[in-house]
Amino acid sequence: MKDTNKHQGLRNLLVKQLKEKGITDKNVLDTIAKIPRHLFIDSSFENFAYQDKAFPIGADQTISQPYTVAFQTELLQVEKDHKILEIGTGSGYQTAVLCLLGAKVYSVERQNELFKKTKNLLSKLSINVIPKLLSFGDGYKGLPDYAPFDGIIVTAGAPSVPQALMSQLKIGGRLVIPVGENEQIMTLLVRKNETQFEKTEFGDFKFVPLLENKN
Repeated sequence: MKDTNKHQGLRNLLVKQLKEKGITDKNVLDTIAKIPRHLFIDSSFENFAYQDKAFPIGADQTISQPYTVAFQTELLQVEKDHKILEIGTGSGYQTAVLCLLGAKVYSVERQNELFKKTKNLLSKLSINVIPKLLSFGDGYKGLPDYAPFDGIIVTAGAPSVPQALMSQLKIGGRLVIPVGENEQIMTLLVRKNETQFEKTEFGDFKFVPLLENKN
């Protein structure tokens, strides 16, 4: 699992590109500069790993483009020791970003093939990106036994915001989720009290669908 000076140079160029696209959170940018994205994708795509593109990772899933990862992470406003629920572990790249930011990450993956592969990968990385919990299950249900969470991030498109996820958010917590059928609108919900959420929308994105009752 090699990470070379060449890879670091490509990451630095990627970070520059993300800045030009409007990402301003220094912690997020510094974290993306440290994580070897090429290790999270199929070796046939390794030469393209630091392009700002999504790539297939098997099981009809993709690794999100770096801009999307940075954008969602920036909206989440992660602080050290924040308890974060991630719906859709996928390749583990977003998981690694959250962990390296100092979050206590609880992640759910609905594809058993990806779950096993990513769990194995994260345990082998030399940087400290071990989540608190990797769980195989239905992301629509969240992880009520570990709630409430400071933040929840969903990395697949949902036709609507699952009520179960809203209920697992702390007051003051932030839920970042792409909402829509074919194309999604990136949506931020901030919990104001037991019953009220402040909603902000941030434009169109394209995600694989979040499937209900998969497991």
